Amino acid sequence: MNRLILDTVKNDEYGNVLFLFILRDVVSCIMSSQIAVGKSTLAKLLQSACPDLEVVAEPVSKWQNIETKTSKVTTVSNLLQMMYEDPQRWSYTFQTHSCMSRLRTQLQPPPARLLSSEATPVQVYERSVYSDRYIFALNMFELGYINSTEWAVYQDWHSFLVQQFGQRVELEGIIYLRAPPKICMQRLEHRGRAEEKGVKLDYLDKLHVQHERWLVEKSTEIHFEKLKNIPVLQLDASEEFQSDSDVKDFFNSL
Repeated sequence: MNRLILDTVKNDEYGNVLFLFILRDVVSCIMSSQIAVGKSTLAKLLQSACPDLEVVAEPVSKWQNIETKTSKVTTVSNLLQMMYEDPQRWSYTFQTHSCMSRLRTQLQPPPARLLSSEATPVQVYERSVYSDRYIFALNMFELGYINSTEWAVYQDWHSFLVQQFGQRVELEGIIYLRAPPKICMQRLEHRGRAEEKGVKLDYLDKLHVQHERWLVEKSTEIHFEKLKNIPVLQLDASEEFQSDSDVKDFFNSL
């Protein structure tokens, strides 16, 4: 995908500020996966093995640190934890904030080192605005934590933003990291993220179903034409990537 990238900013002879842009082909993909499937581990392996590739992390810290300022005090709220503890109250708020933070992430220009590489630069995002809508927000709606009015509002502004930003949020491919929910549950318990202490296997089962519907069965209703036919690479994430001999061989060959 050709992207208009800010190259330099300088002043002309009359003192006017000039913004010089270049067109650069940047391939944008996402890793879409169940919670605790090993996404961040694979991201580190990719980043270390491929100098022409940038893995853009999920903006989790933004969800964990919502600042509220008054004239006298600043408080910090953990919206991720609030959503897990009271999904009926906070699911719509959380999905709105998570989607907007994902959008900001996807709109950030690639780093200079990536644009200066001789090969075609690749950006791989940990999930995206599409994962937010077709996996997590949809799941909360089907669970009854997002009501029908909130769901209609979410879909309306989501479609509007995606259409407005057009090519800047389009994808060339999806990497689907696939693993049984029981294995993901074991990894979730092992990593010990505080907000996830109350997560049950049933919730992971439902997220797994959403991924299968969208990326394998193709039965999820998709509202963007280019997303309907996007290639999906399925990777078996049942085994830890660090100990998987096939994954090791692949990275050693790069």
